[in-house]
Amino acid sequence: MNRSAALPIVLICLGSVWFLKSTSLLPNTSTLLALLLAAAGVLLFIVDGFNKPTLITSPLLIYAGAAIYLYDNSGLRPSHLLSFGMIIAGLLMLLARSEQIPERSRRHSRLPPRDIEQ
Repeated sequence: MNRSAALPIVLICLGSVWFLKSTSLLPNTSTLLALLLAAAGVLLFIVDGFNKPTLITSPLLIYAGAAIYLYDNSGLRPSHLLSFGMIIAGLLMLLARSEQIPERSRRHSRLPPRDIEQ
């Protein structure tokens, strides 16, 4: 009988988070979300490398984490953070149009390689 390990893993994760939260070792939810978004942006750069998609996505993930942290701790209004985020996104999209920024490599492509007949 081959049983799934999903339920024990979920129980361990939920119990660990509950324990850390009840002992005040886990930061509040917005700080944790900000840290996770920023870490995801850095990890995406490390895993996927420097290319056009990561030039846009990674800094925006890092900015989203910073914006959540600033909104929660400094009291900035969402309109300020969103408008500045739009400016950053637009600048990154313009920068990604440059010919000097490499395209995504074939090894990271989701589509299978096409055979070109000659």
